[in-house]
Amino acid sequence: MIKQGFISDPFLSPSRPNTLSPPPNFRAQTSPNQSPTLFEMMSVEQAREPKPSSEAHRKLHERVSVVLSQAPFQISSQWGMGDVRLTVAARAEAGEGETASYRVSMDVHRRVLAARSRFFAEKLRRSGTHSVEILECDDVAVYVEAVVLMYCDELKSKLLGMEVPKILTLLKISSAIMFDDGIRACLEYLEAVPWSEEEEESVVLHLNELHLDGSRTETLLQRVISDPSTSSRADEIFLKLSLGVLQAKDDKSRREMKTLIFRLLREDHDINISRDTLYQLCHRCLSSLILCLSGATCLDESRQDRGTLMAEIAREADNTQWIVGILIDRKMGDEFVQLWADQKELAVLHSKIPRMYRHEISKITAQLCIYIGKGQVLVPKNTRFALLSTWLEALYDDFGWMRMAGKSVDRKLIEEGLSRMILTLPLPQQQSILVNWFDRFLNRGDDCPNIQRAFEIWWRRAFVKQYVMESVADNCL
Repeated sequence: MIKQGFISDPFLSPSRPNTLSPPPNFRAQTSPNQSPTLFEMMSVEQAREPKPSSEAHRKLHERVSVVLSQAPFQISSQWGMGDVRLTVAARAEAGEGETASYRVSMDVHRRVLAARSRFFAEKLRRSGTHSVEILECDDVAVYVEAVVLMYCDELKSKLLGMEVPKILTLLKISSAIMFDDGIRACLEYLEAVPWSEEEEESVVLHLNELHLDGSRTETLLQRVISDPSTSSRADEIFLKLSLGVLQAKDDKSRREMKTLIFRLLREDHDINISRDTLYQLCHRCLSSLILCLSGATCLDESRQDRGTLMAEIAREADNTQWIVGILIDRKMGDEFVQLWADQKELAVLHSKIPRMYRHEISKITAQLCIYIGKGQVLVPKNTRFALLSTWLEALYDDFGWMRMAGKSVDRKLIEEGLSRMILTLPLPQQQSILVNWFDRFLNRGDDCPNIQRAFEIWWRRAFVKQYVMESVADNCL
């Protein structure tokens, strides 16, 4: 922060005139009645301290020079001679001694500082000349700007174009010196301008640290602090947004919003989205799929009507995959595995639709096999076997079309997930599934998932290793 104090200064002692004596190695010619120039004042001050030894010091010196060159208190004809010597010293950099910190002095006016700042009004109560030194200032240039602002009437117009971090520094300084008009102008400015996410966090942090009057900051923070009821309504809001996504007419926008909502939910699992809400959306998608497939089986050969309906089937299948992905990510997918295994009617309708249109539905089965194979969904073996009994034949039939779908399907991932899932079943069920697959693979080749690895493991389990578990009774003998 900053340290504020008053020190005696021989340059501004009441017993001496307010003049600046040049250092031994500085030559300047000024008439007895002429006020020292900005260059002379800064040169004298810098002569009393080491020259800036770093690039950071050089840049700070340039910033301060620009601010002072436009300072109203430099116009002696308008404001008269300054009666307060104000010195601002920067915080010493790590590894440098106190003498290495940057400092600048300026002659300002007691009547202005006392009128605009309650801090200065308290410290400058007596008349005459004063010397004030501000120590360990985080940003000397901005502190000087805060002093300059005390000479201005339209503060907001002076702030136009400033970046949020600089405004926050001005707010911090204005609060420290009790410059109420500066505080008000900074808060009004922050309320009106947009913030980046990084700036947003900085704004909230600064306001919490400064402990300003709540009435001043309430309006400012309305854009980031939600009503307490909003968090409790997350489920309701999510349902409304999701229904909008599922019913969207523009495919590109629908895909973008699905990706966005999924990513936002993954970033924070504490957002309260209930299981009931997610499964309400699942049942809606499944009902829409059944309705679409029922209509597709009754269509004539009109390609236009059929194409439109098949696009709807693909969209509803994609919607279902999206909801399933959210369920799995939030560890709620176990119930859907059983729900999908029970879709006997949908599986029958699926078999009556041409593969080129229906293969999107088999992606749901592939998705579940991958999650189960990775151990991300835990369901009983009866549920796992029921899932394959209902949908594995359809997955085999559609795999060729799925494989041609391009980047949206990872063949190796599906084959690995299916293999691992099959191998979680009892050995007789493994045999039933893998022997059936063997015949299919011989006749279909690449149009059938290649799960040779699962076949090998089953073979060794069945005919080579033949594990035997000793009974408890045998161990007792």
